[in-house]
Amino acid sequence: MQLKIMPKKKRLPAGRVALILFLCQMISALEVPLDPKLLEDLVQPPTITQQSPKDYIIDPRENIVIQCEAKGKPPPSFSWTRNGTHFDIDKDPLVTMKPGSGTLTINIMSEGKAETYEGVYQCTARNERGAAISNNIVVRPSRSPLWTKEKLEPITLRNGQSLVLPCRPPLGLPPPIIFWMDNSFQRLPQSERVSQGLNGDLYFSNVLPEDTREDYICYARFNHTQTIQQKQPISVKVISVDELNDTIAANLSDTEFYTKPNRERPPTFLTPEGNTSNKEELRGNVLSLECIAEGLPTPVIYWIKEDGTLPTNRTFYRNFKKTLQIIQVSEADSGNYQCIAKNALGAIHHTISVTVKAAPYWILAPQNLVLSPGEDGSLICRANGNPKPRISWLSNGVPIEIAPDDPSRKIDGDTIIFSNVQERSSAVYQCNASNEYGYLLANAFVNVLAEPPRILTSANTLYQVIANRPALLDCAFFGSPLPTIEWFKGAKGSALRDDIYVLHENGTLEIPVAQKDSTGTYTCVARNKLGMAKNEVHLEIKDPTRIIKQPEYAVVQRGSTVSFECKVKHDHTLTLTITWLKDNGELPSDGRFTVDKDHLEVADVRDSDGGAYTCVANTTLDMVSASAVLSVVAPTPTPAPIYDVPNPPFDLELTDQLDKSVQLSWTPGDDNNSPITKFIIEYEDAMHEAGLWRHQTEVSGMQTTAQLKLSPYVNYSFRVMAVNSLGRSLPSEPSEQYLTKAAEPDTNPTAVEGLGSEPDNLVITWKPLNGFESNGPGLQYKVSWLQKDGDDEWASVVVANVSKYIVSGTPTFVPYLIKVQALNDVGFAPEPAVVMGHSGEDLPMVAPGNVRVNVVNSTLAEVHWDPVPLKSIRGHLQGYRIYYWKAQEGSLKRNRRHIEKKILTFQGNKTHGMLPGLEPFSHYALNVRVVNGKGEGPASPDRVFNTPEGVPSAPSSLKIINPTLDSLTLEWDPPSRPNGILTEYTLKYQPINSTHELGPLVDLKIPANKTRWTLKNLNFSTRYKFYFYAQTAAGSGSQITEEAVTTVDEAGILPPDVGAGKAMASRQVDIATQGWFIGLMCAVALLILILLIVCFIRRNKGGKYPVKEKEDAHADPEIQPMKEDDGTFGEYSDAEDHKPLKKGSRTPSDRTVKKEDSDDSLVDYGEGVNGQFNEDGSFIGQYSGKKEKEPAEGNESSEAPSPVNAMNSFV
Repeated sequence: MQLKIMPKKKRLPAGRVALILFLCQMISALEVPLDPKLLEDLVQPPTITQQSPKDYIIDPRENIVIQCEAKGKPPPSFSWTRNGTHFDIDKDPLVTMKPGSGTLTINIMSEGKAETYEGVYQCTARNERGAAISNNIVVRPSRSPLWTKEKLEPITLRNGQSLVLPCRPPLGLPPPIIFWMDNSFQRLPQSERVSQGLNGDLYFSNVLPEDTREDYICYARFNHTQTIQQKQPISVKVISVDELNDTIAANLSDTEFYTKPNRERPPTFLTPEGNTSNKEELRGNVLSLECIAEGLPTPVIYWIKEDGTLPTNRTFYRNFKKTLQIIQVSEADSGNYQCIAKNALGAIHHTISVTVKAAPYWILAPQNLVLSPGEDGSLICRANGNPKPRISWLSNGVPIEIAPDDPSRKIDGDTIIFSNVQERSSAVYQCNASNEYGYLLANAFVNVLAEPPRILTSANTLYQVIANRPALLDCAFFGSPLPTIEWFKGAKGSALRDDIYVLHENGTLEIPVAQKDSTGTYTCVARNKLGMAKNEVHLEIKDPTRIIKQPEYAVVQRGSTVSFECKVKHDHTLTLTITWLKDNGELPSDGRFTVDKDHLEVADVRDSDGGAYTCVANTTLDMVSASAVLSVVAPTPTPAPIYDVPNPPFDLELTDQLDKSVQLSWTPGDDNNSPITKFIIEYEDAMHEAGLWRHQTEVSGMQTTAQLKLSPYVNYSFRVMAVNSLGRSLPSEPSEQYLTKAAEPDTNPTAVEGLGSEPDNLVITWKPLNGFESNGPGLQYKVSWLQKDGDDEWASVVVANVSKYIVSGTPTFVPYLIKVQALNDVGFAPEPAVVMGHSGEDLPMVAPGNVRVNVVNSTLAEVHWDPVPLKSIRGHLQGYRIYYWKAQEGSLKRNRRHIEKKILTFQGNKTHGMLPGLEPFSHYALNVRVVNGKGEGPASPDRVFNTPEGVPSAPSSLKIINPTLDSLTLEWDPPSRPNGILTEYTLKYQPINSTHELGPLVDLKIPANKTRWTLKNLNFSTRYKFYFYAQTAAGSGSQITEEAVTTVDEAGILPPDVGAGKAMASRQVDIATQGWFIGLMCAVALLILILLIVCFIRRNKGGKYPVKEKEDAHADPEIQPMKEDDGTFGEYSDAEDHKPLKKGSRTPSDRTVKKEDSDDSLVDYGEGVNGQFNEDGSFIGQYSGKKEKEPAEGNESSEAPSPVNAMNSFV
């Protein structure tokens, strides 16, 4: 009885269907299996395998590549249309087609513009069986235009107001990605209050003072061209309520009121506008809905869908819930969506009506059809969309209405029906489904073939199956017409019956329950009207794997040892692997766990060892497992044992002595109540390292033997130490000695190097092998060398056991290939690796040329030179070295040996360098030399240059001598470093009264050739402060300060002075007992009391405070204001004086109030200085020991500061 193809009863595993036959659409339609040998013989119409996207945006800076790949038999030829007409690529020299392909390359990088090739392209692949066409590929160059120029006015607004900063990016292709950053390229922080909209604008629900900045910048990133365009920065200033009050208060009377803080307000929408809006999106895209609201406090956004719920797995909230996104949107997502903005003062909502349209999408795309002559078939093309797409057919790229007539073809809407086809019916059909939102194009061929049966399954395939399980025997086949399949068992057996076997439609024979008697040879026979084919496969039935003794449940005490047994029976022709698991995971990587064949042993059991232990037995065909649970309990109390390290092992014995291995056995000593966890084995090489024991290996504490790997030509002795939790035992007695046979070396020397010590040699060095590595007697080295890129052969020499060999007579600094090979009396080591070396270096031959000096400023110069050719360097280039020195003009060569030279080295192949730290207004010379590993080359010709003038240093000294009633004489020494030609000196001075307040500043210019100057018409008994500095054409130098006092009378009384350094003899007049003096002091005391009362009243009205006034009094004299009308000092005010004066307040007529007068700080004077008192009781510490601030600009006189009210110093 024949068993023929029957309906499919069981789906095969994926691995079984790589080369099988499917029935497509109709029972007579075939799909050609992807078998390479089959495809080589079968004729097949073209199939497009790769093409560029429909909307193809190109980079105008790169060549245009339009892809079109196709397969077919015979290989197809390719042609193109552009904008609906034939595109003749042979006439355009910039266009080439890839050989064996339809892919176009347009070379616009050499010439031409991308815009010239903008258009709609379509590829046609054609052979004798038909023509397949690509999609319409719309080629457009990407664009990243600049922002249009616009003048952005600064934005000023009140704290709490809303704000929208427009971005309005340029229209690019594709559209740019928008983001906001500052001048430092840092992204601006966003929050529920501040966020970027989908259109790129930056929205502020309400502004805060920290939003004030001048660099709100919108950036547009065009990913396709990797460019970023920047909008002009936008300046935003947020005025706080306090600032606004200060501004208003300056213009209001006391009876008027200030601005109230910004009031809270309910939400309103910044976008979208109105109460409703519409949104249209295409099926499959991401639907993005946006609502951004302003209000105070910041509103929170909520989303709902009217008459429905938001899809749970496709809904996402972005931008602090201001944006609702639904991915993979479908027609079911159409409807009304409502966003709600809410804060503490109210809520507002906006409704967005969403309509989902759809470009065409496939319901059933047409599939390739393989028919035999006289058979029937059909192509079905079904698509959907919104609106519903229109279906049109093409044959070989031509609308089917005007294509050549085929009597076997009938069109019925979205279906083409074929009946009684012939070979001439072969063609490629295109289905086009289109609506206003897009189109789909699919190629499907009809291939009419007449082919005898072929069996694609490999002959004599062996199948192995476990007994009582299903067996699947493959018979992948092909033929046209579709062959029938029969199966036979044995050489002369009859066809298999369908009551025991199942034959699948792909030819596979299934034996539902395979038994031992199922073993044998099976034959698959395929027949059609054109012929017959057969194939034999073999089936073996194996015994199942069984666990005949399972591990058993165990309860053990902590610290004891437990063992699990798992005995397995399996088919002896299969390889068995037993694996143990703990709690379905790997066993802990702990030496306490030992697996030996079918046993698992756990030593020194701990609480963490409790759990389920599983034995897994695997073969190549099946797997079984069994488990047991281990419970760990506390041990029964026993008398405390004595714990100690183990006793040393004994009775060491060597057996199985081979050339490179030996077995060592021993007897363990007592473990002293702590189980032995491992044994450590050490060895001694009595021949090479007598008395030195080295580590050999470690084994488990359960083992008493070890197989040891040995090296050749070593006289071994072994010893063993036992280890438990308390430590390591003493070593055992050494075993007997065992000398292994000699062998050739296994390794070669390492660290091989080739470096020359002289210009005409090559020194080859290496790290020699030690005695253990020699593997035998007579260790030597074969040293080989070869000049790289030369015509010579390898030269070599055999040397004794050394680590260096010198090759003489080599050219200077040439590369050599080097290798060093070990050998002994037995033979050579493996071929060594080749390393690169160089012969010796010599001093460079040539100096750098074309040395140029560019003076950057008075202390910095830049030097350029041309590099020295590598051949002239004659060694490894280390860098370039600049020698430079300061020299007087005209004496460069004469005094050279007495000149201190400075050196700067620049590593690598530099061609320029900077010379810092030069002295201004100086004459310098330099030369440049190249440096290699040997040393320096010759110097370049000296180049001279001059540094320009700089500002001078401070005068070397300043002394005040000969004080009189109204004059002081100043003496000074010029600056130690004039750094140029002095043009003049500037002297500034001002008086200091008894409360350390500074008077008006006097500016005086003194000729540069002076070193002494007398000041006349000064006030008697007055302290003066002097600021003195020199000037060159480059500007003013550092200043020096001093103080001095004019005398009280003609006797020349001079209080101790910081600057003068002298005290002159004076008459001491005791006036403390004079009546007129006592009366004067009483009057002064009364006046002081009255002033104190006045000051107290003024301070209670927000007046001055003494610390502030003293700080201002010692400010930089260059910036202290002075009344220009009468020279009197102005009055300073405290921080509250910055507020506008209220109506009705008055300022004393003899004083001025300036807002900026209080900007200086006390830190510029007297900080960290110990105060001192003069003989007259005046405090001078604030003016000693600290360098004063340099007067502004150094040349211009400023108004003097107004002194603080003297009486405030007593408060």
